[in-house]
Amino acid sequence: MKEAQPGLLEGAIPPESNTALFGHDAAQSFLASAYRSGRMHHAILIEGAEGIGKATLAYRFAHHVLTHPDPLAAPDRIADPDPDDMVGRQIASGASHNVLHLARPVDEKTGKVKSVITVDEVRRSAKFFGQTSGTGNWRIAIIDPADDLNRNAANALLKILEEPPKRALFLVLSHTPGRLLPTIRSRCLSLRLQPLSPPDLDRALGHLGAAPGEIDSIIKLSEGSVARALMLRNYGGVDIAEAFVDILERGSLDNREPIYKLAETLAARDRDVAYQFFTELAVDRVRAMAGEAGTAGDLAEADRLARLSTALVEHFATAAAYNLDRKQTVLHVFSLFFG
Repeated sequence: MKEAQPGLLEGAIPPESNTALFGHDAAQSFLASAYRSGRMHHAILIEGAEGIGKATLAYRFAHHVLTHPDPLAAPDRIADPDPDDMVGRQIASGASHNVLHLARPVDEKTGKVKSVITVDEVRRSAKFFGQTSGTGNWRIAIIDPADDLNRNAANALLKILEEPPKRALFLVLSHTPGRLLPTIRSRCLSLRLQPLSPPDLDRALGHLGAAPGEIDSIIKLSEGSVARALMLRNYGGVDIAEAFVDILERGSLDNREPIYKLAETLAARDRDVAYQFFTELAVDRVRAMAGEAGTAGDLAEADRLARLSTALVEHFATAAAYNLDRKQTVLHVFSLFFG
């Protein structure tokens, strides 16, 4: 049962259809061993930065479980999904009655993806588990990502996790697990994925059609994220990053022209992905600066930057929740930096 999900980045393969995963061999081995033991935890919290393969791993594991319903007879490794077998076809097409993908739904009135996963989406899982409870099959819910759950949805998920149905598996994805309810985290087994190494990122991008060496220049800017590499490559991310860094290096609001130019670029129509890239870039840059200040022993500056990163996260979240003007949202970012 495939639910609505945010639009796919240009050049990406949908996780449910992706037959290859790079850089997470240890995580795959852990999941295969845990399942084969017959004592696997009913909820796995798959943590890590956005765009490093969490959803692809979740779908690979779902394919593994449904292909080998008896844990004790399952192999000790997760093989690449076969897109031509019945399980692979059903998962890829969203036709599997044993896999539920919970993500931000599409607003029927606007045609756009909502900013949160609502409680109604989580309540659908009760119906999903009820419909399949008599089959004896594994039922797998992928929450992608749980960071997008609003408060009511998070509480609804918590109730299900507290009393999980038999042969139910919850794969809870999170870019920022610190935002989740502590009670949700405590009911999940944490599995943290690391950003991809440059060689693994190069292989992943090659799988998506990039020629060898074509994007060497952006790999170091991608921070181990395939999603960020695609944004840099296909959505003007390099220009945005260079403009942002240039403004920061100026260190003041004295020359507002480049700031207004960047804000207007990001506020233009059909620049949703570019704007998303900017919001992530701004927060990540400040966090990196805070780490650098702390390493250098400047604890006061590290504290200031840490508080600034929190303010940026809250600023972008408020702007998204209330659909605020993007130009003004971007302009205010630099007021927070230099104000």
